[in-house]
Amino acid sequence: MERAVWAPPGIDTSVAGVARMYDYYAGGSHNFAADRDAARRTLDFLPGLPKSVQADRAFMRRAVTWAVGRGITRFLDIGCGMVSYGNVHQVARSADPACRIVHLDHDPVAVAHGRAVAGDDPGIAVAVADLRRPRQILDGPEVAELLEAAGPVALLLLGVLPFVEDAEDPYGAVRELGEALPPESLIVITHAAYDRVPVSQEQTEGALGVYRDIRSPLTLRSQEQIARFFEGYEMVEPGLVFTPHWRPDAPAEQEDPYAFSSYAGVGRKA
Repeated sequence: MERAVWAPPGIDTSVAGVARMYDYYAGGSHNFAADRDAARRTLDFLPGLPKSVQADRAFMRRAVTWAVGRGITRFLDIGCGMVSYGNVHQVARSADPACRIVHLDHDPVAVAHGRAVAGDDPGIAVAVADLRRPRQILDGPEVAELLEAAGPVALLLLGVLPFVEDAEDPYGAVRELGEALPPESLIVITHAAYDRVPVSQEQTEGALGVYRDIRSPLTLRSQEQIARFFEGYEMVEPGLVFTPHWRPDAPAEQEDPYAFSSYAGVGRKA
């Protein structure tokens, strides 16, 4: 059985993981055979999914760069996935080397890989945490230290909220995390939606079935449902929009139809 040097002992690499599947869609190499198999089955239903991933990552780069330009130097990245090339800490620090980043994920393989990437850099922390347990996140030493410093923080929830089912109270989790943020902090969200997925509902349901098979059910939400995560925040222009429409570097009309499979937005805490 294949095992990378960054994979922690005791991990069953025959079981697909969401973070590593995402890495595969993004063209990365930090994934196992089981991840590639599940990802390819998903692509049978949604062949343009990598274009959606590219659009989400492009939004992340624009949003993080925009945040740094407005004085944000601390980032809390929940559901970070595989911390690979072009990730949050690299984008933030290319804009301001003083930025501090805490990456969190519930997948121990993703965390082990992230720690290998971060090395002994004191400005980057990577830890195991689950969005469904916000109190545990806030009590973690890495997050507590990040929040103790003066000034606002950017809370990043990029593609992670669809993996929290309604019965697990995602709105309550986001609200509790937001209450702990200092004034003028930001919340940055991307969330997959049905609205403009360019395939039939049957195909979309087939892709969702793959995630149910690996015990990581995926919930697509409407724009109205996603907007509820921003309650209590002032929306940054242009508001909650399809990912390519958030402060684009090039005309959004040039994007692939799959790029419009997610909504994105940034909110500012008063």
